[in-house]
Amino acid sequence: MMRACTLHPTAIIHPGASLGAGCYVGPFCVIGEHVVLGDECHLHSHVVIDGHTTLGARNEIFPFASIGLKTQDLKWKGGVTRTVIGDDNTFREYVTIHSATGDGEVTSVGSGNHILAYCHLAHNVSLGNRNIMSNVATLAGHVTVEDHAVIGGLAAVHQFCRIGKMAIIGGCSKVVQDVPPFMMADGNPAETRTINKVGLERNGVGAEAQSALKNAYKILFREGLTISNALSKIEAELPPLPEVRHLVDFVRKSERGISK
Repeated sequence: MMRACTLHPTAIIHPGASLGAGCYVGPFCVIGEHVVLGDECHLHSHVVIDGHTTLGARNEIFPFASIGLKTQDLKWKGGVTRTVIGDDNTFREYVTIHSATGDGEVTSVGSGNHILAYCHLAHNVSLGNRNIMSNVATLAGHVTVEDHAVIGGLAAVHQFCRIGKMAIIGGCSKVVQDVPPFMMADGNPAETRTINKVGLERNGVGAEAQSALKNAYKILFREGLTISNALSKIEAELPPLPEVRHLVDFVRKSERGISK
């Protein structure tokens, strides 16, 4: 038997919205016509969700968060844009997630992310799974974040940059180029400092892969080689572990260059 939703009498929910089983919608929340909430989503109070926005199950949204509203991008010319969010995410107070810019485009958030107070995800962002964004971290338009990354408080990521898997960005950093996977970046502008050893250990990356990634870091960032020559040397000298292959592929596909 499906659990009924709990809806506070001051909440404003458009009749066209769809709410899954067991949702809680707290005081003074506003849910728009084209919003779909999965089962057991919890909106504490004063949450606004609008636009063509879909959330999966068990998302928890704290007061004054705003999700799926019109982009701030001045290139917006109308049309149907979407915001698509997975399961088991936490969005703390005053988080803003904007819909995409172009007709048919999507801002997407995966599952298991922990987005702390005042963070901003701009139009066309693609955020993967199990990432942490600390307070006031900001992703500009078209930023891509892979999985298991950590973005420090007050860090700002320039539009079209990519943040690699298991990377960590220090607080107050200004990221203007891609941050390679498994690495630690910090500074203004951000520079890649070393491998993210703590993050690798927490995510179960073994000693052999950690050693190979440390050697790959030295080749990429400490030997003065061109990127193409560094990648060729990594492929020739280091074991073809999945982590090494992912690092090489990420760097090779970089369009903005990598934070050195």
